Amino acid sequence: MAKGRKMGFDLSIPLLLLLVLCQHCLSDEISNDDSLAPKSPGCNNLFQLVKVKNWIDGIEGTSMVGLSARFGTPVPTNEDEAHRMTLVETNPLNCCENSSTQLSGYAALSKRGNCTFTTKANIAQAGGAVALLVMNDKEDLFKMVCSENDTFFDLKIPVVMIPKSAGETLHDRLSTSRKVDLLLYSPERPLVDISEIFLWVMAVGTIVCASLWSKFIANEQSDSYKQLTRKETHDISASKVETEKDVMHINSKAAVFFIVLSSIFLMLLYFFMADWFIWILIVLFCIGGIEGMHICSVALLSRSFGRYADMTLKVPIVGEVSLLSVIVLPFCIAFAVTWAANQHASYAWIGQDVLGISLMITVLQIARLPNIKVATVLLSCAFVYDIFWVFISPFIFHESVMIVVARGDKSGGESIPMLLRIPHFHDPWGGYDLIGFGDILLPGLLVAFAARYDRSTKKGLCNGYFLWSTIGYGVGLFLTYVALYLMDGQGQPALLYLVPCTLGVILILSFLRWEFKDLWFYEECAGPKPRDEIQQA
Repeated sequence: MAKGRKMGFDLSIPLLLLLVLCQHCLSDEISNDDSLAPKSPGCNNLFQLVKVKNWIDGIEGTSMVGLSARFGTPVPTNEDEAHRMTLVETNPLNCCENSSTQLSGYAALSKRGNCTFTTKANIAQAGGAVALLVMNDKEDLFKMVCSENDTFFDLKIPVVMIPKSAGETLHDRLSTSRKVDLLLYSPERPLVDISEIFLWVMAVGTIVCASLWSKFIANEQSDSYKQLTRKETHDISASKVETEKDVMHINSKAAVFFIVLSSIFLMLLYFFMADWFIWILIVLFCIGGIEGMHICSVALLSRSFGRYADMTLKVPIVGEVSLLSVIVLPFCIAFAVTWAANQHASYAWIGQDVLGISLMITVLQIARLPNIKVATVLLSCAFVYDIFWVFISPFIFHESVMIVVARGDKSGGESIPMLLRIPHFHDPWGGYDLIGFGDILLPGLLVAFAARYDRSTKKGLCNGYFLWSTIGYGVGLFLTYVALYLMDGQGQPALLYLVPCTLGVILILSFLRWEFKDLWFYEECAGPKPRDEIQQA
């Protein structure tokens, strides 16, 4: 590291690179089928997400989300067609025996267990219930299907599974003799929401901006990453040394070690994630976000203020520092603290995205791939890692480790903040579209390398690699969303589509152009320096 340089990224970059693999594109669909779930006449409904509106003593509460069963009557799609019902608990609560509670004309609440779901539904219907809500023993929504021995499915009432926390909330209200009313319906979700387009633009734009940052925004030969360090005069050779020390080059061994370490860290998150641990990650995210936002802001403002950006100020202990840097830093800190204090507000996604994008742009300036050889090792390992923890881990842990960590199932629904998110603007279900930092940073390292290689070898836009790798990333991200739709909203490992569309494109082009050997053994520090960089130095 350069002398006197701040140590923030000495810790935050390796930790961030460790965390970026823990979030991936997630979505959910309103209705879907499951070919593995048994079907039979009267038990062949599509599984539908159900919106459960509720009123406590006439006061409307927060809507809940449930999942309809394979059997029973489907709930209406329009709220106007649904009927308001009063909720009562079955007695016994498992609804495996005839209820001593009057159910006629009421919606019944029972808990999961002790008998089949169809048995509960038949008993509730026989008692005159107009609907049955089954409280799960976990936070996820279990698909209620018919057992192999079930033969009678003359069920005319809707049957809906609700999460454990939602069921306990209703149970507590009923236990205190409060009146609970419900309304069940399943509004249709639009095929494409504009939020998906915005998220695609943010992800692609972040990579393009980071790849071209050093050429059009920052001065690579200046102390861009040492805004709070002493102002010193360097000649061209000294500036080169400083710049090289500011860059963290990744080698093949480090790439493999990184993936192994990421797997270990993912397992720690899976087994030990809790609220206090989430707050540690939020603090670390804020520290990295402050530094990233500070560096990006100073670089942008320096271009606007011209010679005034070179004004300095003497600070105790630190010494002579940039005045602009001192002015900007408190605003960055206040921005991050405000986001952390209001992270559950409806507008908090804006602050999270600003901090995340600033952090990723800065990381892509510091962490670099030296050649395609290292890129192939890193992205191939990440490709296998992604597929294993999303698709293969359920055969070992009975659930997808990656998706459980991403949703925050074991931390009360709190998810780690290392992702970009944007709300569904025209979706009656609300929610967010998400993309993890890993799905941007890992392909971004390759795209940024392609941009530097093109500049170093003086390639044009069309005969270079930056344009085609960027297009490949955009296509790969589009394919990820297509897969989410075709796979009924199941969480997808985005690198499954992004790696072939970025790394694959560069490898194919390099073979066709007879440049594979140059890219494979390329050493960035030994490559020719672009003329404009020498003039800036």
